[in-house]
Amino acid sequence: MIHLSDIRYVRLGTRDLEGSTSYATKVLGLEVAHRTSCAVYLRSDSRDHTLCYFEGDPSDHTSAFEVADLDSLRAAAEVLESNGMQPVAGTSDQCELRHVRDLVHFKDPSGNKIELVVAPHHSGRRYFPSRDAGISGFSHIGLRSMNPARDEKFWTELCNARVSDWIGEAPLLRIDEVHHKIALFPSTFAGVQHINHQVESIDDLMRSYYLLREHGIRILFGPGRHPTSGAMFLYFEGPDGMIYEYSTGVRNITAEEEASYRPRQFPSTFSSFCMWGAKPDIKEFKA
Repeated sequence: MIHLSDIRYVRLGTRDLEGSTSYATKVLGLEVAHRTSCAVYLRSDSRDHTLCYFEGDPSDHTSAFEVADLDSLRAAAEVLESNGMQPVAGTSDQCELRHVRDLVHFKDPSGNKIELVVAPHHSGRRYFPSRDAGISGFSHIGLRSMNPARDEKFWTELCNARVSDWIGEAPLLRIDEVHHKIALFPSTFAGVQHINHQVESIDDLMRSYYLLREHGIRILFGPGRHPTSGAMFLYFEGPDGMIYEYSTGVRNITAEEEASYRPRQFPSTFSSFCMWGAKPDIKEFKA
């Protein structure tokens, strides 16, 4: 089994690197960590970076997860190979660009690009954003899935993910105590469906709600509260159609609860996404 210790970063292609960087810093509230001639690396917490925009196809998305050490990475590659996943070892240049010791990349059963990384860098500097959005860290992603039941088996049988809840066909998967780090939403194509950053309080979330409206950023869902994780949320549109989310108050499923915890099945209805009555303008969240 592949033991994922945490989600690490997302890489997104863009045709407008400067515009995407401006959005990430002035609107989203991230900090530029590094720049190259064709990429910008952005921080949201103590990690070296959690988001990279690079010059390229806007449909080119990669999600990275950390494994414990080189032995774990080699074992993961063997599991992937034996299950027909065709893992590829990262080159020294790829590792240097991603600020990791080593990596393996592959595609999940729906074609989502995944990287497993060892010893990703942390920053010796305090995260100091250009806008005080109250972000406490990069927390989870939604992935597009052409077959959620099949992909759930990949993440829970080949990897150490566990189902916390389902909304319709969509499983919400945890790899640590946080209610979910991965959500799989039915789709006709692969890619990252949304990117979540936790904020410290409902006050931060509401301040951003009004700031986003003032800046003409399209609000896609919320403010609201998820009945699954208990988190209060706000979804909004980013560059190249990417969906970003702020949330606060997400449930943790502790080690003491783990043995007795049973995932719940929520129907594919609006109330399963928001207990306050907000209606999503997000295709994957519509019944």
